[in-house]
Amino acid sequence: MNTAFKSDEWSRRRFMEGTAKTFLGVGALGMTSRSRGAVGPGLNLDPRVKAAKHVIYLYMSGGMTHLDTFDTKPGHDNQGQTKTIDTNVDDIKISEYLPTLAKQADKLAIVRSLTSTAGAHAQGNYLMHTSYEERATIKHPGIGAWALKFNGKLNDNLPGSVYVGGSSRINGGGGFFEPQYEPLAINDPNAGLKNSKLRGVKQEAFDDRLSLADKFDTEFHEKYDVKQVRAYTQMYEDAVRLMKSEDLAAFDLKEEDEMTRARYGDNPFGQGCLLARRLVEQDVRAIEVSLGGWDMHNNVFISAPEKCAILDQAMGALLDDLEQRGKLKDTVVVLTTEFGRTPRVNQNGGRDHYPKAFSSVLAGGGVKGGTVYGKTDEGGESVVENAVKIPDFNATIAHALGLPLDQILYSPSKRPFTVAHKGVPVLDLLT
Repeated sequence: MNTAFKSDEWSRRRFMEGTAKTFLGVGALGMTSRSRGAVGPGLNLDPRVKAAKHVIYLYMSGGMTHLDTFDTKPGHDNQGQTKTIDTNVDDIKISEYLPTLAKQADKLAIVRSLTSTAGAHAQGNYLMHTSYEERATIKHPGIGAWALKFNGKLNDNLPGSVYVGGSSRINGGGGFFEPQYEPLAINDPNAGLKNSKLRGVKQEAFDDRLSLADKFDTEFHEKYDVKQVRAYTQMYEDAVRLMKSEDLAAFDLKEEDEMTRARYGDNPFGQGCLLARRLVEQDVRAIEVSLGGWDMHNNVFISAPEKCAILDQAMGALLDDLEQRGKLKDTVVVLTTEFGRTPRVNQNGGRDHYPKAFSSVLAGGGVKGGTVYGKTDEGGESVVENAVKIPDFNATIAHALGLPLDQILYSPSKRPFTVAHKGVPVLDLLT
C-alpha cells in the first residue's frame, strides 16, 4: 500500500460514516490504490522535491470578467471603458482596476487561455472545484480534500480545511470522502470560530460530564468496536482538543493590529484573506475564501471596478504578507472563477456568461511568477494559443502541492477517481 495511506490521518475521525451512507447515498469505505494509471492521465511524473504544503483558493463567484481584469484588449471595441496599465514585469499588462497586483506581477502566473463548456453557474462552479461534471449520484472532492487525503493534516489541533464565505452551498468539499475531509465553514471571518468556548459551565464540570458520558458508552464501544463508532468518539475528542488548544486563537482577527486589518480591506473578503494568512501560519492545509457578485449582466463598468478594488487590496496584502513571513514559498495561492464574461458588451452595459475563454491566476509555492500563459484573439473571444481545460488547471495546482495525479481512489460505489480527472499539469507554469 502507498505510504501516504499509512499515516495516522488516514484513519482519524471517520465519524458518522453510517450517516453519510444513509443521507448522501455513499459510503465512506477505506479507499486503496487498486491500480495506477487506469483512469488517470498516465503521466508518470516524478514527485516534486519541494512541493507546497498549503493552498489558499480565492474563488470569484459569478464569473470574473477577463477583459476587465487580467486579459485586457486595449484599442478593441470589446474592451469598453476599462483601461490597461503596466506592471512591474515588462510585457505584462493588466486592468487599471488592479494597481496593487500590477506591482506584484512578478509573483503571478496569469493563465489567459482557460476554456470550458460549462456556461451555467452551478455546473461551472462544480467543474472548477472538482474537475468533474456534476452528477446526481455522487459528490466529488475538491483540491483541499485531496490534499488532506494524500498528505494528512499539518496541525492536529485545527481543522485541515476551512471555507470562508457566505454561500450555503460549498463546492469542492469532502465529496465522497469521509466526513472529516469536509471544510469547516465560516460565514463571517470577523466573528471567529463560534461555539468553541465554554459558556455557562466551568471546565471542571464540563470534564466531569465528558467522563460520565464515556463511562456510559464503554459497554457499547466494547460491543461495537467498529470504525463508525470509534470515529464518532474521535470526533468528540478532536472537538475538545480544539476547544482547549491555544491554536484556536488563529481564528481571532482581533489579535491583529488595526493597520494590518485595514490593509486587507474592511469587508468580508479582505478579512477572510487575513484569516487565511493566519491559518496558514498555524499549518491549516487548505483555505478557500469566496468573493461573490461577479455576475455582471448589467453595468459592468460600474460593478467591475468595485469588485476589483476589493480583490486587488486583499490579494495584494495577502501575497505581500505571505512573502514577508516566509510562507509564500510553501503556499499555492489560486485565483479563479467558473467562467469569463462575454467580450462584447450587451445592451444593458454588462457582460454575459462566457466559458469559451477566460483567465485565472496562480502564485506562490512552486509557481513561476512573472509569467503569462496562453493567449486569446484580439477581441478576447477565442483561445488561440495553449488552451487550458479545467482539469489541466487543477492538475497544475495538484502537482504544485505534490499530489499524485495518477493515484486512483475508489468511491463507495467502487468507481475510480483521480485528483484532477484526466488533467495534465501545465509545467510551464511551475518552477
